[in-house]
Amino acid sequence: MQYQKEYHSPLGEMLLAADDEGLVGIWFQGAVHFGRGLEPGGREGEHPFLSEAERWLDCYFSGHEPEFQPPIHWSGTPFQQTVWGLLRQIPYGATITYGELAVRAAEQLGRPGMSAQAVGGAVARNPISVLVPCHRVVGADGSLTGYAGGLERKRRLLDLEAAARTCPDQAD
Repeated sequence: MQYQKEYHSPLGEMLLAADDEGLVGIWFQGAVHFGRGLEPGGREGEHPFLSEAERWLDCYFSGHEPEFQPPIHWSGTPFQQTVWGLLRQIPYGATITYGELAVRAAEQLGRPGMSAQAVGGAVARNPISVLVPCHRVVGADGSLTGYAGGLERKRRLLDLEAAARTCPDQAD
């Protein structure tokens, strides 16, 4: 069973989704791939993982760096899950290029190389926006490219992180 809840962020409405194993999605309304993987008939309302995601997002959008991570339950190919796991390793407030991410993915998968475009496709399908920081991936020249939630949101997320502080009263 999946549970869903709307979240009102400073950058627009978001939909949060979880099952009994963890978060399955966080999407900005109208984003590319919005709601991909949602089960029909998901229950609206409260669930502990949704509450934890709301607490994380509240901390994040208040300009603080959250020091906890709600559990995640990904549904994707092994390649996508590898790339999404690497996204979580990008330091808060930092960026990485698609090419650099491709090198890391190839190393982790034991391959001699990998295209930045293939990695970009996996990044674009990341179902857990903001918390899994696909917005931290930039073009080879450092330009802001490709964000399912829109480039203006990507710019604002990076600006928010540049000024972040540690969130007070963090509970594990």
